[in-house]
Amino acid sequence: MGTRARRLWIVGLGVLFLVYVAGAFVPMGPTTVTATFGEWPTALAAGAAGLSLLLASRRWATTGADREAHVDGADGPAALRHLGFAALAWCAGGVTHGLTRLLSSSSVLSLTLGDLFALAALPLFVVGFTRFAPWPGGLRTAMRHITDSYVCAAAVFSVVWLLLFSPLYEELGEGAGFLGFALVYPVADIVVLCLLVPLVFMSPHSTRRAVLLAIGALIVIAGSDMIGALTRLTGMPIAGGVEHPIKFLGFALLGALPWLVEHRPGSEPRRITGRGLYRFAPELAAVGAVAVAAVVLTVAGVRLSGVAPVLPLAAGTAVIVLLVRVLGMLEENATLARMVRNREGHFHELARNSGDVILILDRDGGVFYVSPGTAEAFGYRLDDVLAAPVTALIHPEDLARTKSVTDLFSERGSQGVHLRLRVRAADGTWRHTESTASLYEQPGEPDRLLVTTRDISAQVALQDEVEHLTFHDGVTGLPNRAYLEERASDVLAHRAISDEPNEDIAVIFLDLDGFTSVNDSAGHVRGDHLLGQAARRLRAEVDSNATLARWGGDEFAVLVEGVPLAQRVVDLAERLGRVIASEPFQVADREIMLTASTGVAFAEPTTDSGELLRNADVAMTRAKERGAGHVEVYAAHMHDMVVSRLELQIRLREALANGDFFLEYQPVVDLGSSQVTSVEALVRWDRDGESVGPDAFLGAAEESGLIVPLGEWILREACEKVAVWRLSDWDIGLSVNLSVKQVLSPRFVETVAGVLAETGLSAEVLTMEVDEEVLLDDGGEAVQRLAELRELGVRLAIDDYGMGYASLAHLRLLSVDAIKIDPAFIADLGRDDTVTLLTHTIIQLGRDLGVQVVAEGIERPEQLEQLRAMGCDHGQGFLVARPMPASGVESLVGGEAGVNL
Repeated sequence: MGTRARRLWIVGLGVLFLVYVAGAFVPMGPTTVTATFGEWPTALAAGAAGLSLLLASRRWATTGADREAHVDGADGPAALRHLGFAALAWCAGGVTHGLTRLLSSSSVLSLTLGDLFALAALPLFVVGFTRFAPWPGGLRTAMRHITDSYVCAAAVFSVVWLLLFSPLYEELGEGAGFLGFALVYPVADIVVLCLLVPLVFMSPHSTRRAVLLAIGALIVIAGSDMIGALTRLTGMPIAGGVEHPIKFLGFALLGALPWLVEHRPGSEPRRITGRGLYRFAPELAAVGAVAVAAVVLTVAGVRLSGVAPVLPLAAGTAVIVLLVRVLGMLEENATLARMVRNREGHFHELARNSGDVILILDRDGGVFYVSPGTAEAFGYRLDDVLAAPVTALIHPEDLARTKSVTDLFSERGSQGVHLRLRVRAADGTWRHTESTASLYEQPGEPDRLLVTTRDISAQVALQDEVEHLTFHDGVTGLPNRAYLEERASDVLAHRAISDEPNEDIAVIFLDLDGFTSVNDSAGHVRGDHLLGQAARRLRAEVDSNATLARWGGDEFAVLVEGVPLAQRVVDLAERLGRVIASEPFQVADREIMLTASTGVAFAEPTTDSGELLRNADVAMTRAKERGAGHVEVYAAHMHDMVVSRLELQIRLREALANGDFFLEYQPVVDLGSSQVTSVEALVRWDRDGESVGPDAFLGAAEESGLIVPLGEWILREACEKVAVWRLSDWDIGLSVNLSVKQVLSPRFVETVAGVLAETGLSAEVLTMEVDEEVLLDDGGEAVQRLAELRELGVRLAIDDYGMGYASLAHLRLLSVDAIKIDPAFIADLGRDDTVTLLTHTIIQLGRDLGVQVVAEGIERPEQLEQLRAMGCDHGQGFLVARPMPASGVESLVGGEAGVNL
């Protein structure tokens, strides 16, 4: 409702009230206009007020107009609803009175059905009023409020009786018994007013306007009831029936209440006095009423005939002095209450800012107070914590420890009790806590417990984690190397003293083939995720008589105990390999297939744990050398092979550091013109004056990772040499071989680009040769790296093409500039019709794709002639030119400008 409409309603109600009042002075027969109409207008006003309040209640509930009051504990829609029911009860009472007066002329000095309706309105009004001004908290406080209100009501009634009803009581004489019926309304109104008026001073500031209007309406209605009671007793309308317009005004105020306060902020909270005595409004009201009653009764007592004035004066002055003493006590009580409030405020502020959980518990474990930090610490809502005893949250195994806490009530000691308990959090987990409980005493309150609780789950978890990490792997959760070594030592020691030493003890070592490329391409985080998947697969295959552990890196180990047959250990090793290769691993958005190389070693009677584990590792290394997915059982000669392999890797690193590698170049010739078009760089190792070819050491270099720096050295050395030749106007290209590990190494493309920039060699002069295997590796990561090379302008060639890596199906994955036919095809050319046909098909495929075709391994003249007949463009081999040092190339290209074909 807008301000203008609200003002019009107020003006309209004011005009109706004035007209209604004016009717009390207009004669109509023996009475007045107002008295003649009786309760009908007020009943209509009460009905309209009830409908207005109920309508506003629904509106407030829908729009949330009282959301600010809700924060203060008030409930606006419920308050309006009950006030509306009270107004309708008054309406029913007025209508019933009107009908009773029309149908009967019996005495009004008795209770009627209309009176019962009107009296029923008062409890409804109290309920509605206390929704706006909530009752003071606590049963003891509520009882004090009620007793103070009773004292106040008794004092007020004493004054009213003495001033108004005592003379009528004497006049009625024998009919004085009817006075009780007439006093029902005034007494009920006085009791309700004395009960509710103190609540006005303690009401929330957000509902203060509504509370003032409601109590004002009730005061007006009570005044009307007082005049009506006098009218009943005297038999004549007082002031022409003025009680009716007064009650009309009261109902009008009540009905207009929601529209006058809606969307208007409440008054700011103020204290009645500087010392906060507004908290003692019931006591102040009672004291004030008793003081007035004492004065009035004293004056009246002095005027009574037959009573000595000294007695009323003594009694009255004693009451007044007692009131002064009570006021002093109230002042002291206010000071003490302020001190208690300050202490409680400091306590709650400390609880709010403390990282610990602070509880105040009843004797039965019920929660009386909980600090705000509980929700953050344990995830509970406040209502959840208050709903059940705190013992319901303690682990059943720890409940026995709480007996020392309950002893505090009987022993009443000043020392607190320290406990470590497990407490259930809102998510169902058990938290480790450290608590201190002490007796909490408050004046007038039952003894309670003050409990301070700190969550130490992180500390306990850290201790457990330290113990766990000592013998467990952090990535897979499996036992780690230290645990397996200790377990193997214990098992072998037990077997040495056992009565049944015939059962086998074995160790299985398992290595994931190709895992290094996953780490290089996808990163170590995703690599660790893959290891976790592998660990879960392996754990599902291992029985209770075996211990699965992560040995390190991508290696797993299984200690098998008490196996009667050695074949069962080998079967387990094969199952472990199969479960790894059974389905792809999910790494980010890719699926990666892996295999596992597995080694098995059995413990001999004299074998110690270190030797047993070393033998299994040696067998696994041998399995990897045989190829992915193999299983090897340890044999004595394997140890010598592993040692030789390690020594070779050490010597290779020394050779790279000492510059013992050198390059030879094998020319690639145009078979049509016999001109040298490019050279292929081939690495050699000068080992103690002996030239060693790549077949003897590249495998070890690949395994140790040395291939990456070695490959970079080969590329830089060859590019520098060819760049010098091209400065001499030799139109010659360069081919360099790549391995998968080189392609997948970090910054591979940046390294190639940097070498080209340093040596000044044009990118289109360089051809990088890769095996077909690269097209199938790592889910396309290598293909992506090679595609980035082509973007630099580097040419790509497939080496050893046609050797069974699904070449035709995968050639489309990567655009290449050349394919080099595997020497195995050239060796059988002319001798095997199938090979001859396949070679011709490959050459034709290259011509159709516009790709340069190079035949490798040309050693006989008839091979050369057949290749020319098939249309092969280029070739290399011992018949064309053997690998030679750079000086030989310079002599060949610079002197003859061709080869003799």
